[in-house]
Amino acid sequence: MDIFNVLSMIGGLALFLFGMHAMGEGLSKTSGGRLEKILEKLTSNPIKAVLLGTGVTAVIQSSSATTVMVVGFVNSGVMKLSQAVGIIMGANIGTTVTSWILSLSGIESENFLIKLLKPSSFSPVLAIIGVAYILFSKREKVKDIGMILVGFSILMTGMDMMSVAVKPLADVPEFTHILTMFTNPFLGMMAGTVLTAIIQSSSASVGILQALCVTGSVSYAAAIPIIMGQNIGTCITAIMSSIGASKNAKRAALVHLYFNLIGTILFMVVFYSINLFVEFGFMKNSANAAGIAVAHSIFNLTATIILLPFSDVLEKLACITIRDDAAEAKTERESEAEKDFRLLDIRFLDTPGLATEYCRRVAKNMCRLTQEAIFTAMDIITEYDAKKAERVKQLENEIDRYEDELGTYMVKLSQQHLSEKDSHELSIILHCLSDFERISDHAVNLVESSGEMIEKGQRFSKKAREELAVFTQAVRDIVEVSFAVFEEEDISRAELVEPLEEVIDYLQTEVKKRHVKRLQKGKCTIEMGFVLSDVITSYERISDHCSNIAVCLMQVKEDGYDTHEYLKDMKHNEIFNEQYNKYKEIYVLP
Repeated sequence: MDIFNVLSMIGGLALFLFGMHAMGEGLSKTSGGRLEKILEKLTSNPIKAVLLGTGVTAVIQSSSATTVMVVGFVNSGVMKLSQAVGIIMGANIGTTVTSWILSLSGIESENFLIKLLKPSSFSPVLAIIGVAYILFSKREKVKDIGMILVGFSILMTGMDMMSVAVKPLADVPEFTHILTMFTNPFLGMMAGTVLTAIIQSSSASVGILQALCVTGSVSYAAAIPIIMGQNIGTCITAIMSSIGASKNAKRAALVHLYFNLIGTILFMVVFYSINLFVEFGFMKNSANAAGIAVAHSIFNLTATIILLPFSDVLEKLACITIRDDAAEAKTERESEAEKDFRLLDIRFLDTPGLATEYCRRVAKNMCRLTQEAIFTAMDIITEYDAKKAERVKQLENEIDRYEDELGTYMVKLSQQHLSEKDSHELSIILHCLSDFERISDHAVNLVESSGEMIEKGQRFSKKAREELAVFTQAVRDIVEVSFAVFEEEDISRAELVEPLEEVIDYLQTEVKKRHVKRLQKGKCTIEMGFVLSDVITSYERISDHCSNIAVCLMQVKEDGYDTHEYLKDMKHNEIFNEQYNKYKEIYVLP
Protein backbone atom coordinates (compact mmCIF):
# COMPACT_ATOMS: atom_id res chain seq x y z
CA MET A 1 0.00 0.00 0.00
CA ASP A 2 1.65 3.24 -1.16
CA ILE A 3 1.10 6.91 -0.27
CA PHE A 4 -1.51 7.32 -3.00
CA ASN A 5 -3.63 4.54 -1.49
CA VAL A 6 -3.36 6.26 1.87
CA LEU A 7 -4.47 9.58 0.37
CA SER A 8 -7.31 7.84 -1.45
CA MET A 9 -8.43 6.17 1.80
CA ILE A 10 -8.34 9.50 3.70
CA GLY A 11 -10.22 11.21 0.88
CA GLY A 12 -12.78 8.41 0.81
CA LEU A 13 -13.26 8.70 4.57
CA ALA A 14 -13.73 12.46 4.28
CA LEU A 15 -16.33 12.04 1.53
CA PHE A 16 -18.03 9.27 3.49
CA LEU A 17 -18.37 11.39 6.65
CA PHE A 18 -19.42 14.51 4.71
CA GLY A 19 -21.99 12.53 2.70
CA MET A 20 -23.48 11.12 5.90
CA HIS A 21 -23.65 14.62 7.39
CA ALA A 22 -25.20 16.16 4.25
CA MET A 23 -27.77 13.38 3.91
CA GLY A 24 -28.74 13.61 7.61
CA GLU A 25 -29.04 17.39 7.43
CA GLY A 26 -31.18 17.20 4.29
CA LEU A 27 -33.45 14.59 5.90
CA SER A 28 -33.78 16.70 9.04
CA LYS A 29 -34.69 19.87 7.07
CA THR A 30 -37.17 17.95 4.90
CA SER A 31 -38.94 16.69 8.01
CA GLY A 32 -39.30 20.35 9.09
CA GLY A 33 -39.16 19.41 12.77
CA ARG A 34 -42.21 17.12 12.44
CA LEU A 35 -40.31 14.00 13.54
CA GLU A 36 -39.00 15.79 16.61
CA LYS A 37 -42.50 17.01 17.48
CA ILE A 38 -43.75 13.40 17.26
CA LEU A 39 -41.07 12.39 19.75
CA GLU A 40 -42.00 15.24 22.08
CA LYS A 41 -45.69 14.24 22.13
CA LEU A 42 -44.84 10.62 22.89
CA THR A 43 -47.07 8.74 25.32
CA SER A 44 -45.70 6.67 28.18
CA ASN A 45 -46.18 3.42 26.22
CA PRO A 46 -42.65 1.87 26.14
CA ILE A 47 -43.21 -0.20 22.98
CA LYS A 48 -44.48 2.85 21.11
CA ALA A 49 -41.44 4.74 22.42
CA VAL A 50 -39.08 2.10 21.02
CA LEU A 51 -40.86 2.11 17.64
CA LEU A 52 -40.78 5.90 17.40
CA GLY A 53 -37.12 6.02 18.44
CA THR A 54 -36.36 3.43 15.75
CA GLY A 55 -38.34 5.25 13.06
CA VAL A 56 -36.95 8.72 13.73
CA THR A 57 -33.35 7.46 13.88
CA ALA A 58 -33.80 5.44 10.68
CA VAL A 59 -34.96 8.63 8.92
CA ILE A 60 -32.39 11.10 10.27
CA GLN A 61 -29.62 8.46 10.12
CA SER A 62 -28.11 9.23 13.51
CA SER A 63 -28.76 7.62 16.88
CA SER A 64 -26.50 10.30 18.42
CA ALA A 65 -28.75 13.08 17.09
CA THR A 66 -31.86 11.34 18.42
CA THR A 67 -30.31 10.79 21.85
CA VAL A 68 -29.05 14.38 22.07
CA MET A 69 -32.59 15.56 21.22
CA VAL A 70 -33.97 13.32 23.97
CA VAL A 71 -31.47 14.78 26.45
CA GLY A 72 -32.69 18.23 25.40
CA PHE A 73 -36.35 17.21 25.80
CA VAL A 74 -35.71 15.90 29.30
CA ASN A 75 -33.62 18.96 30.20
CA SER A 76 -36.37 21.34 29.05
CA GLY A 77 -39.04 19.41 30.94
CA VAL A 78 -41.17 18.44 27.92
CA MET A 79 -40.37 14.74 28.37
CA LYS A 80 -40.09 12.55 31.45
CA LEU A 81 -37.05 10.36 32.03
CA SER A 82 -39.25 7.24 31.87
CA GLN A 83 -40.39 8.22 28.35
CA ALA A 84 -36.80 8.79 27.23
CA VAL A 85 -35.67 5.22 28.00
CA GLY A 86 -37.74 3.60 25.24
CA ILE A 87 -36.69 6.17 22.63
CA ILE A 88 -33.01 5.62 23.46
CA MET A 89 -33.44 1.86 22.98
CA GLY A 90 -35.24 2.42 19.69
CA ALA A 91 -32.49 4.79 18.50
CA ASN A 92 -30.00 1.92 18.75
CA ILE A 93 -32.15 -0.23 16.47
CA GLY A 94 -32.77 2.61 14.02
CA THR A 95 -29.06 3.23 13.52
CA THR A 96 -28.65 -0.28 12.02
CA VAL A 97 -30.50 0.90 8.89
CA THR A 98 -27.34 2.71 7.75
CA SER A 99 -25.27 -0.48 7.89
CA TRP A 100 -27.86 -2.26 5.73
CA ILE A 101 -27.76 0.54 3.14
CA LEU A 102 -23.96 0.39 3.09
CA SER A 103 -24.02 -3.40 2.76
CA LEU A 104 -25.56 -2.96 -0.72
CA SER A 105 -22.08 -1.99 -1.94
CA GLY A 106 -21.01 -5.62 -1.48
CA ILE A 107 -23.52 -7.00 -3.98
CA GLU A 108 -21.80 -9.12 -6.64
CA SER A 109 -23.74 -10.55 -9.60
CA GLU A 110 -23.83 -10.48 -13.39
CA ASN A 111 -27.64 -10.24 -13.37
CA PHE A 112 -28.64 -6.80 -14.68
CA LEU A 113 -31.48 -6.24 -12.17
CA ILE A 114 -29.32 -7.25 -9.19
CA LYS A 115 -26.46 -5.06 -10.42
CA LEU A 116 -28.89 -2.15 -10.42
CA LEU A 117 -29.22 -2.58 -6.64
CA LYS A 118 -25.50 -1.89 -6.24
CA PRO A 119 -25.06 1.74 -5.07
CA SER A 120 -22.23 2.34 -7.53
CA SER A 121 -24.80 1.69 -10.29
CA PHE A 122 -27.59 4.00 -9.17
CA SER A 123 -25.83 6.62 -6.99
CA PRO A 124 -24.45 8.56 -10.05
CA VAL A 125 -28.03 8.90 -11.32
CA LEU A 126 -29.16 10.11 -7.88
CA ALA A 127 -26.26 12.58 -7.85
CA ILE A 128 -27.29 14.04 -11.23
CA ILE A 129 -30.93 14.38 -10.10
CA GLY A 130 -29.85 15.87 -6.76
CA VAL A 131 -27.54 18.45 -8.35
CA ALA A 132 -30.29 19.42 -10.82
CA TYR A 133 -32.71 19.94 -7.93
CA ILE A 134 -30.20 22.09 -6.02
CA LEU A 135 -29.18 24.23 -9.00
CA PHE A 136 -32.43 24.70 -10.87
CA SER A 137 -35.28 24.43 -8.38
CA LYS A 138 -36.54 27.52 -6.52
CA ARG A 139 -38.51 25.51 -3.97
CA GLU A 140 -36.59 24.90 -0.78
CA LYS A 141 -38.21 21.48 -0.14
CA VAL A 142 -36.97 20.29 -3.54
CA LYS A 143 -33.47 21.63 -2.79
CA ASP A 144 -33.48 19.67 0.49
CA ILE A 145 -34.43 16.49 -1.38
CA GLY A 146 -31.57 17.25 -3.77
CA MET A 147 -29.20 17.52 -0.80
CA ILE A 148 -30.35 14.10 0.45
CA LEU A 149 -29.68 12.52 -2.95
CA VAL A 150 -26.28 14.22 -3.34
CA GLY A 151 -25.36 13.34 0.27
CA PHE A 152 -26.21 9.68 -0.33
CA SER A 153 -24.16 9.64 -3.57
CA ILE A 154 -21.14 11.23 -1.84
CA LEU A 155 -21.53 8.73 1.02
CA MET A 156 -21.46 5.74 -1.33
CA THR A 157 -18.60 7.25 -3.41
CA GLY A 158 -16.57 7.66 -0.23
CA MET A 159 -17.38 4.07 0.77
CA ASP A 160 -16.20 2.76 -2.60
CA MET A 161 -13.02 4.90 -2.45
CA MET A 162 -12.19 3.50 0.99
CA SER A 163 -12.87 -0.08 -0.15
CA VAL A 164 -10.60 0.26 -3.20
CA ALA A 165 -7.87 2.00 -1.20
CA VAL A 166 -7.69 -0.62 1.57
CA LYS A 167 -7.74 -3.67 -0.72
CA PRO A 168 -3.90 -3.78 -0.94
CA LEU A 169 -3.79 -4.06 2.87
CA ALA A 170 -4.73 -7.72 2.46
CA ASP A 171 -1.11 -8.36 1.38
CA VAL A 172 0.40 -6.42 4.31
CA PRO A 173 1.32 -8.84 7.16
CA GLU A 174 1.45 -6.03 9.74
CA PHE A 175 -2.18 -5.10 9.01
CA THR A 176 -3.30 -8.72 9.34
CA HIS A 177 -1.38 -8.94 12.63
CA ILE A 178 -3.16 -5.86 14.00
CA LEU A 179 -6.56 -7.35 13.14
CA THR A 180 -5.70 -10.67 14.82
CA MET A 181 -5.10 -8.66 18.00
CA PHE A 182 -8.74 -7.56 17.83
CA THR A 183 -9.88 -11.20 18.02
CA ASN A 184 -9.27 -10.66 21.72
CA PRO A 185 -12.83 -9.59 22.67
CA PHE A 186 -11.70 -6.94 25.19
CA LEU A 187 -9.20 -5.30 22.81
CA GLY A 188 -11.72 -5.36 19.95
CA MET A 189 -14.39 -3.78 22.12
CA MET A 190 -11.98 -1.05 23.26
CA ALA A 191 -10.93 -0.34 19.65
CA GLY A 192 -14.57 0.02 18.56
CA THR A 193 -15.34 2.25 21.55
CA VAL A 194 -12.40 4.59 20.95
CA LEU A 195 -12.96 4.88 17.17
CA THR A 196 -16.67 5.68 17.60
CA ALA A 197 -16.02 8.11 20.46
CA ILE A 198 -13.59 10.02 18.23
CA ILE A 199 -15.86 10.35 15.18
CA GLN A 200 -19.04 10.44 17.34
CA SER A 201 -21.09 8.23 15.02
CA SER A 202 -21.65 4.50 15.31
CA SER A 203 -23.11 4.47 11.78
CA ALA A 204 -19.87 5.96 10.39
CA SER A 205 -17.61 3.61 12.37
CA VAL A 206 -19.66 0.59 11.24
CA GLY A 207 -19.30 1.87 7.66
CA ILE A 208 -15.51 2.07 8.08
CA LEU A 209 -15.48 -1.50 9.38
CA GLN A 210 -17.57 -2.61 6.39
CA ALA A 211 -15.08 -0.93 4.05
CA LEU A 212 -12.18 -2.79 5.71
CA CYS A 213 -13.98 -6.08 5.12
CA VAL A 214 -13.09 -5.96 1.40
CA THR A 215 -9.49 -6.86 2.34
CA GLY A 216 -10.71 -10.28 3.43
CA SER A 217 -8.53 -9.96 6.54
CA VAL A 218 -11.34 -9.01 8.94
CA SER A 219 -12.78 -12.15 10.50
CA TYR A 220 -16.02 -12.27 12.47
CA ALA A 221 -13.89 -12.98 15.54
CA ALA A 222 -12.37 -9.48 15.10
CA ALA A 223 -15.49 -7.71 13.81
CA ILE A 224 -18.02 -8.73 16.48
CA PRO A 225 -16.20 -7.24 19.51
CA ILE A 226 -15.49 -4.07 17.50
CA ILE A 227 -19.25 -3.76 16.78
CA MET A 228 -19.96 -4.19 20.50
CA GLY A 229 -17.53 -1.39 21.31
CA GLN A 230 -19.03 0.88 18.67
CA ASN A 231 -22.34 0.84 20.53
CA ILE A 232 -20.60 2.00 23.71
CA GLY A 233 -18.56 4.68 21.92
CA THR A 234 -21.63 6.34 20.43
CA CYS A 235 -22.76 7.27 23.97
CA ILE A 236 -20.05 9.94 24.21
CA THR A 237 -22.10 12.44 22.17
CA ALA A 238 -25.09 12.31 24.53
CA ILE A 239 -22.83 12.43 27.60
CA MET A 240 -21.06 15.53 26.27
CA SER A 241 -24.37 17.20 25.44
CA SER A 242 -25.63 16.63 29.01
CA ILE A 243 -22.81 18.68 30.53
CA GLY A 244 -24.37 21.65 32.29
CA ALA A 245 -27.88 20.23 31.86
CA SER A 246 -30.39 19.31 34.58
CA LYS A 247 -29.93 16.13 36.59
CA ASN A 248 -32.72 14.37 34.70
CA ALA A 249 -31.02 15.21 31.39
CA LYS A 250 -27.74 13.76 32.70
CA ARG A 251 -29.68 10.67 33.77
CA ALA A 252 -31.06 10.30 30.23
CA ALA A 253 -27.50 10.30 28.87
CA LEU A 254 -26.53 7.74 31.52
CA VAL A 255 -29.46 5.51 30.56
CA HIS A 256 -28.03 5.47 27.02
CA LEU A 257 -24.60 4.48 28.39
CA TYR A 258 -25.96 1.85 30.82
CA PHE A 259 -28.18 0.32 28.14
CA ASN A 260 -25.28 -0.15 25.73
CA LEU A 261 -22.82 -1.14 28.45
CA ILE A 262 -25.07 -3.74 30.08
CA GLY A 263 -26.28 -5.00 26.70
CA THR A 264 -22.70 -5.38 25.46
CA ILE A 265 -21.52 -7.17 28.61
CA LEU A 266 -24.50 -9.56 28.60
CA PHE A 267 -24.15 -10.28 24.90
CA MET A 268 -20.41 -10.89 25.07
CA VAL A 269 -20.59 -13.05 28.22
CA VAL A 270 -23.36 -15.25 26.79
CA PHE A 271 -21.96 -15.34 23.24
CA TYR A 272 -18.36 -16.18 24.21
CA SER A 273 -19.45 -18.64 26.91
CA ILE A 274 -21.43 -20.61 24.33
CA ASN A 275 -18.51 -20.27 21.90
CA LEU A 276 -16.21 -21.98 24.44
CA PHE A 277 -18.31 -25.13 24.32
CA VAL A 278 -19.85 -25.08 20.85
CA GLU A 279 -17.16 -23.10 18.96
CA PHE A 280 -18.98 -21.19 16.23
CA GLY A 281 -17.40 -22.10 12.90
CA PHE A 282 -18.17 -18.77 11.24
CA MET A 283 -15.91 -16.87 13.67
CA LYS A 284 -12.82 -17.65 11.57
CA ASN A 285 -14.52 -16.73 8.30
CA SER A 286 -13.86 -13.38 6.62
CA ALA A 287 -16.58 -10.89 7.42
CA ASN A 288 -18.44 -9.04 4.68
CA ALA A 289 -20.57 -5.88 4.68
CA ALA A 290 -23.86 -7.79 4.91
CA GLY A 291 -22.52 -9.93 7.77
CA ILE A 292 -21.52 -6.78 9.68
CA ALA A 293 -25.05 -5.39 9.19
CA VAL A 294 -26.57 -8.66 10.45
CA ALA A 295 -24.33 -8.73 13.56
CA HIS A 296 -25.05 -5.05 14.26
CA SER A 297 -28.82 -5.59 13.97
CA ILE A 298 -28.92 -8.82 16.00
CA PHE A 299 -27.04 -7.21 18.89
CA ASN A 300 -29.26 -4.11 19.07
CA LEU A 301 -32.51 -6.04 18.66
CA THR A 302 -31.49 -8.65 21.26
CA ALA A 303 -30.32 -6.00 23.76
CA THR A 304 -33.61 -4.10 23.37
CA ILE A 305 -35.80 -7.22 23.73
CA ILE A 306 -33.90 -8.30 26.87
CA LEU A 307 -33.61 -4.89 28.56
CA LEU A 308 -36.95 -3.27 27.62
CA PRO A 309 -38.82 -5.08 30.47
CA PHE A 310 -36.15 -3.70 32.82
CA SER A 311 -36.40 -0.07 31.64
CA ASP A 312 -37.45 0.93 35.18
CA VAL A 313 -34.24 -0.63 36.50
CA LEU A 314 -32.14 1.42 34.06
CA GLU A 315 -33.99 4.55 35.15
CA LYS A 316 -33.43 3.77 38.86
CA LEU A 317 -29.77 2.98 38.20
CA ALA A 318 -29.33 6.41 36.58
CA CYS A 319 -31.14 8.05 39.53
CA ILE A 320 -28.89 6.22 42.02
CA THR A 321 -25.81 7.39 40.10
CA ILE A 322 -27.01 11.01 40.04
CA ARG A 323 -28.97 11.69 43.21
CA ASP A 324 -31.35 14.55 43.93
CA ASP A 325 -30.41 17.28 46.36
CA ALA A 326 -32.16 20.30 47.85
CA ALA A 327 -31.18 22.55 44.92
CA GLU A 328 -32.65 20.11 42.39
CA ALA A 329 -35.88 19.77 44.38
CA LYS A 330 -36.22 23.55 44.24
CA THR A 331 -36.46 23.44 40.43
CA GLU A 332 -39.80 21.65 40.79
CA ARG A 333 -41.21 24.93 42.13
CA GLU A 334 -39.73 27.10 39.41
CA SER A 335 -41.85 29.74 37.68
CA GLU A 336 -43.58 29.27 34.33
CA ALA A 337 -41.07 31.70 32.84
CA GLU A 338 -38.14 29.52 33.93
CA LYS A 339 -39.84 26.47 32.39
CA ASP A 340 -40.21 28.43 29.16
CA PHE A 341 -36.54 29.43 29.13
CA ARG A 342 -35.51 25.79 29.49
CA LEU A 343 -37.19 25.16 26.12
CA LEU A 344 -34.55 27.44 24.56
CA ASP A 345 -31.97 24.67 24.80
CA ILE A 346 -28.81 24.91 22.68
CA ARG A 347 -29.14 21.17 21.94
CA PHE A 348 -32.15 21.96 19.73
CA LEU A 349 -30.13 24.31 17.51
CA ASP A 350 -29.03 21.25 15.50
CA THR A 351 -32.71 20.68 14.65
CA PRO A 352 -33.77 24.21 13.58
CA GLY A 353 -37.38 23.22 12.87
CA LEU A 354 -37.87 22.12 16.47
CA ALA A 355 -35.93 25.09 17.89
CA THR A 356 -38.12 27.49 15.87
CA GLU A 357 -41.26 25.77 17.16
CA TYR A 358 -40.07 26.25 20.74
CA CYS A 359 -39.22 29.90 20.08
CA ARG A 360 -42.78 30.36 18.87
CA ARG A 361 -44.16 28.60 21.94
CA VAL A 362 -42.15 30.82 24.29
CA ALA A 363 -43.08 33.95 22.29
CA LYS A 364 -46.77 33.06 22.58
CA ASN A 365 -46.41 32.87 26.36
CA MET A 366 -44.64 36.25 26.28
CA CYS A 367 -47.59 37.58 24.25
CA ARG A 368 -50.08 36.32 26.87
CA LEU A 369 -48.12 37.86 29.73
CA THR A 370 -48.01 41.18 27.87
CA GLN A 371 -51.77 41.07 27.37
CA GLU A 372 -52.27 40.34 31.08
CA ALA A 373 -49.98 43.26 31.98
CA ILE A 374 -51.74 45.83 29.79
CA PHE A 375 -55.28 44.71 30.72
CA THR A 376 -54.42 44.71 34.43
CA ALA A 377 -52.97 48.21 34.06
CA MET A 378 -56.15 49.41 32.31
CA ASP A 379 -58.28 48.03 35.16
CA ILE A 380 -56.64 50.29 37.73
CA ILE A 381 -56.54 53.60 35.81
CA THR A 382 -59.72 54.83 37.46
CA GLU A 383 -59.81 52.38 40.43
CA TYR A 384 -56.29 51.95 41.83
CA ASP A 385 -55.32 48.58 43.34
CA ALA A 386 -51.85 48.20 44.91
CA LYS A 387 -51.71 44.41 44.36
CA LYS A 388 -52.60 44.75 40.70
CA ALA A 389 -50.05 47.54 40.31
CA GLU A 390 -47.35 45.31 41.77
CA ARG A 391 -48.42 42.47 39.46
CA VAL A 392 -47.99 44.71 36.39
CA LYS A 393 -44.45 45.65 37.48
CA GLN A 394 -43.62 41.98 38.08
CA LEU A 395 -44.95 41.07 34.64
CA GLU A 396 -42.92 43.85 33.01
CA ASN A 397 -39.72 42.44 34.56
CA GLU A 398 -40.59 38.95 33.29
CA ILE A 399 -41.33 40.27 29.81
CA ASP A 400 -37.95 42.05 29.74
CA ARG A 401 -36.34 38.71 30.57
CA TYR A 402 -38.32 36.98 27.80
CA GLU A 403 -37.03 39.54 25.30
CA ASP A 404 -33.41 38.97 26.40
CA GLU A 405 -33.61 35.16 26.45
CA LEU A 406 -35.53 34.84 23.18
CA GLY A 407 -33.45 37.47 21.38
CA THR A 408 -30.15 35.83 22.37
CA TYR A 409 -31.37 32.36 21.42
CA MET A 410 -32.82 33.43 18.08
CA VAL A 411 -29.58 35.15 17.08
CA LYS A 412 -27.87 31.76 17.50
CA LEU A 413 -30.70 30.00 15.70
CA SER A 414 -30.57 32.42 12.75
CA GLN A 415 -26.99 31.23 12.07
CA GLN A 416 -28.26 27.69 11.37
CA HIS A 417 -29.51 26.40 8.01
CA LEU A 418 -33.18 27.35 8.23
CA SER A 419 -35.97 26.37 5.88
CA GLU A 420 -37.93 29.20 4.23
CA LYS A 421 -40.89 28.55 6.58
CA ASP A 422 -38.69 28.62 9.70
CA SER A 423 -36.90 31.75 8.47
CA HIS A 424 -40.26 33.54 8.09
CA GLU A 425 -41.33 32.32 11.51
CA LEU A 426 -38.14 33.63 13.09
CA SER A 427 -38.49 37.01 11.35
CA ILE A 428 -42.02 37.45 12.71
CA ILE A 429 -40.98 36.64 16.29
CA LEU A 430 -37.90 38.87 16.14
CA HIS A 431 -39.92 41.81 14.80
CA CYS A 432 -42.66 41.41 17.42
CA LEU A 433 -40.46 40.90 20.50
CA SER A 434 -39.66 44.58 20.96
CA ASP A 435 -43.34 45.53 20.42
CA PHE A 436 -44.41 43.23 23.27
CA GLU A 437 -41.69 44.63 25.50
CA ARG A 438 -42.63 48.24 24.72
CA ILE A 439 -46.34 47.53 25.36
CA SER A 440 -45.41 46.16 28.81
CA ASP A 441 -43.45 49.38 29.44
CA HIS A 442 -46.57 51.40 28.64
CA ALA A 443 -48.51 49.20 31.07
CA VAL A 444 -46.12 50.33 33.80
CA ASN A 445 -46.58 53.97 32.65
CA LEU A 446 -50.35 53.58 33.08
CA VAL A 447 -49.84 52.18 36.58
CA GLU A 448 -47.61 55.13 37.44
CA SER A 449 -50.22 57.58 36.13
CA SER A 450 -52.88 55.88 38.28
CA GLY A 451 -50.57 55.96 41.30
CA GLU A 452 -49.90 59.66 40.74
CA MET A 453 -53.63 60.41 40.99
CA ILE A 454 -53.87 58.47 44.26
CA GLU A 455 -50.88 60.35 45.71
CA LYS A 456 -52.47 63.72 44.83
CA GLY A 457 -55.93 62.64 45.99
CA GLN A 458 -57.47 63.52 42.62
CA ARG A 459 -59.53 61.73 40.00
CA PHE A 460 -60.85 62.35 36.49
CA SER A 461 -64.14 64.16 36.03
CA LYS A 462 -67.23 62.09 35.23
CA LYS A 463 -67.14 63.18 31.57
CA ALA A 464 -63.42 62.34 31.26
CA ARG A 465 -64.05 58.88 32.76
CA GLU A 466 -66.82 58.21 30.25
CA GLU A 467 -64.61 59.25 27.31
CA LEU A 468 -61.73 57.23 28.70
CA ALA A 469 -63.98 54.15 28.97
CA VAL A 470 -64.66 54.27 25.19
CA PHE A 471 -60.97 54.88 24.45
CA THR A 472 -59.95 52.02 26.78
CA GLN A 473 -62.35 49.60 25.09
CA ALA A 474 -60.93 50.45 21.66
CA VAL A 475 -57.38 49.81 22.90
CA ARG A 476 -58.47 46.55 24.57
CA ASP A 477 -59.98 45.41 21.29
CA ILE A 478 -56.92 46.25 19.19
CA VAL A 479 -54.69 44.42 21.69
CA GLU A 480 -56.95 41.34 21.61
CA VAL A 481 -57.12 41.27 17.81
CA SER A 482 -53.41 41.90 17.14
CA PHE A 483 -52.26 39.42 19.82
CA ALA A 484 -54.66 36.78 18.45
CA VAL A 485 -53.26 37.48 14.98
CA PHE A 486 -49.74 36.79 16.32
CA GLU A 487 -50.70 33.61 18.16
CA GLU A 488 -52.79 32.15 15.33
CA GLU A 489 -50.93 33.78 12.39
CA ASP A 490 -54.34 34.80 11.03
CA ILE A 491 -53.60 37.18 8.15
CA SER A 492 -57.29 37.82 7.42
CA ARG A 493 -57.79 39.29 10.93
CA ALA A 494 -54.52 41.23 10.66
CA GLU A 495 -56.21 43.50 8.12
CA LEU A 496 -58.67 44.63 10.83
CA VAL A 497 -55.94 46.12 13.02
CA GLU A 498 -54.84 49.14 10.98
CA PRO A 499 -58.35 50.65 10.54
CA LEU A 500 -58.86 50.39 14.33
CA GLU A 501 -55.44 52.00 14.91
CA GLU A 502 -56.56 54.96 12.77
CA VAL A 503 -59.74 55.27 14.83
CA ILE A 504 -57.64 55.27 18.03
CA ASP A 505 -55.55 58.13 16.58
CA TYR A 506 -58.83 59.97 15.93
CA LEU A 507 -60.04 59.27 19.50
CA GLN A 508 -56.78 60.62 20.94
CA THR A 509 -57.23 63.90 19.07
CA GLU A 510 -60.89 64.20 20.11
CA VAL A 511 -60.22 63.44 23.80
CA LYS A 512 -57.50 66.12 23.85
CA LYS A 513 -59.85 68.69 22.26
CA ARG A 514 -62.60 67.92 24.78
CA HIS A 515 -60.16 68.18 27.69
CA VAL A 516 -59.06 71.65 26.51
CA LYS A 517 -62.71 72.79 26.40
CA ARG A 518 -63.31 71.51 29.95
CA LEU A 519 -60.14 73.24 31.10
CA GLN A 520 -61.36 76.52 29.61
CA LYS A 521 -64.67 76.13 31.47
CA GLY A 522 -62.86 75.33 34.74
CA LYS A 523 -64.28 71.77 34.87
CA CYS A 524 -60.81 70.20 34.96
CA THR A 525 -57.36 71.01 36.38
CA ILE A 526 -54.05 71.37 34.59
CA GLU A 527 -52.53 68.62 36.78
CA MET A 528 -55.23 66.09 35.78
CA GLY A 529 -54.74 67.24 32.20
CA PHE A 530 -51.11 66.11 32.36
CA VAL A 531 -52.17 62.72 33.73
CA LEU A 532 -54.86 62.33 31.05
CA SER A 533 -52.34 63.29 28.36
CA ASP A 534 -49.93 60.60 29.64
CA VAL A 535 -52.68 57.96 29.62
CA ILE A 536 -53.99 58.66 26.10
CA THR A 537 -50.42 58.97 24.75
CA SER A 538 -49.65 55.52 26.18
CA TYR A 539 -52.87 54.22 24.62
CA GLU A 540 -51.96 55.64 21.21
CA ARG A 541 -48.46 54.14 21.35
CA ILE A 542 -49.83 50.77 22.42
CA SER A 543 -52.06 50.81 19.34
CA ASP A 544 -49.02 51.71 17.19
CA HIS A 545 -47.18 48.62 18.48
CA CYS A 546 -50.28 46.50 17.80
CA SER A 547 -50.25 47.85 14.24
CA ASN A 548 -46.57 46.92 13.95
CA ILE A 549 -47.36 43.32 14.98
CA ALA A 550 -50.17 42.92 12.44
CA VAL A 551 -48.27 44.62 9.59
CA CYS A 552 -45.19 42.49 10.35
CA LEU A 553 -47.16 39.27 9.86
CA MET A 554 -48.65 40.49 6.58
CA GLN A 555 -45.34 41.74 5.22
CA VAL A 556 -43.20 38.74 6.18
CA LYS A 557 -45.70 36.39 4.57
CA GLU A 558 -45.44 38.46 1.37
CA ASP A 559 -41.64 38.93 1.65
CA GLY A 560 -42.05 42.70 1.91
CA TYR A 561 -40.43 44.99 4.46
CA ASP A 562 -41.26 48.58 3.43
CA THR A 563 -43.75 49.35 6.21
CA HIS A 564 -44.52 52.97 5.25
CA GLU A 565 -45.24 52.08 1.62
CA TYR A 566 -47.31 49.11 2.75
CA LEU A 567 -49.47 51.22 5.09
CA LYS A 568 -49.83 53.96 2.46
CA ASP A 569 -51.18 51.44 -0.06
CA MET A 570 -53.46 49.88 2.55
CA LYS A 571 -55.10 53.19 3.47
CA HIS A 572 -56.18 53.72 -0.12
CA ASN A 573 -57.97 50.39 -0.05
CA GLU A 574 -61.81 50.37 -0.13
CA ILE A 575 -61.98 47.56 2.44
CA PHE A 576 -59.79 49.63 4.80
CA ASN A 577 -62.11 52.67 4.51
CA GLU A 578 -65.20 50.54 4.99
CA GLN A 579 -63.77 48.94 8.17
CA TYR A 580 -62.57 52.32 9.45
CA ASN A 581 -66.10 53.76 9.19
CA LYS A 582 -67.53 50.72 11.00
CA TYR A 583 -65.12 51.23 13.89
CA LYS A 584 -65.98 54.94 14.08
CA GLU A 585 -69.63 53.96 14.54
CA ILE A 586 -68.72 51.54 17.35
CA TYR A 587 -66.37 53.77 19.35
CA VAL A 588 -68.37 56.96 19.77
CA LEU A 589 -67.35 59.38 22.52
CA PRO A 590 -70.29 60.46 24.76
